[in-house]
Amino acid sequence: MKMNRLKERLKTGKFIITAELEPPKGTDIKAFVSKAEMLKGWVDALNVTDNQRAMLRLSSAAGCTILQNMGIDSVFQVTSRDRNRLAIQSDLLGVYALGIRNVLAISGDYPTLGDHPGAKIVYDLDSVQILDLVSLMNKGLDLKERLLDGGTEFFQGAVFNPNIDIIELQLIKLKLKVDQGAKFFQTQIIYDLEKFQRFLDQFDQYGIDRDSVAIFAGILPLRSAKNAIFINKNVPGIMIPQKTIDRLANSSDPKRLGLELAADFINKLKDVCEGIHIMTVGREQIIPELLDIAGFKREDITQDCIKTTT
Repeated sequence: MKMNRLKERLKTGKFIITAELEPPKGTDIKAFVSKAEMLKGWVDALNVTDNQRAMLRLSSAAGCTILQNMGIDSVFQVTSRDRNRLAIQSDLLGVYALGIRNVLAISGDYPTLGDHPGAKIVYDLDSVQILDLVSLMNKGLDLKERLLDGGTEFFQGAVFNPNIDIIELQLIKLKLKVDQGAKFFQTQIIYDLEKFQRFLDQFDQYGIDRDSVAIFAGILPLRSAKNAIFINKNVPGIMIPQKTIDRLANSSDPKRLGLELAADFINKLKDVCEGIHIMTVGREQIIPELLDIAGFKREDITQDCIKTTT
């Protein structure tokens, strides 16, 4: 029987590590496979992004299938930007049949931000409705609540941003996502631990059972002060503290310092949430070094996410 490594590892109380792996813009998967092999044993699962930043890439479904066949648990990202409800259901059935058991529901960036700005948006379902759809499919039903010829057993995930100043709407939507079946959340990139903790502390006020969901905090190691300033100016919902920027500016090796700062932050998060989600924007090669600095060891993974035969 097909096992879900991510779900099973969570049950053990292990501090979970997930990361994003960008698929290629084309059919040459050599670099994608090479990076995946490099990360195998360091992470519990890899998200394959779905035309992230509205930039054309190999599909998340194809990338996840490649990873599963390599013995690496994957997270299928499904955006509502590019698909109507019929296509979303078809894709979910397809990836499940291919052995993928984790799904992350997101809305997706607007095409005007990407390399095909004239692409028409769909947004037939929002991320909350996608989670509701997955819950139905897990019961063996389609969106019209008609029986499927074989249902699913997806482990459902979603996202949230704890950095925004007005958090009420974010918490209300988070509650809706939990109600529709989300079991794990990957957050926007975090640099302010106290603000993140305050956000989590308000779960009870919004009827969210903190013990019922796993939170993976978003991590992005910084390369330089210039990199940090760029993020502050151009990435909504993220604010890197000035003291961090100053330390990077005064460092003789800002890339190394960026990794050390991220590693220290990861270790502080162990008492706050269930895991981390590492985003490197194409620099996946730094992840093993980051985790080594943070004190993690590479595991010898035996394939409990076996290649599925159907």
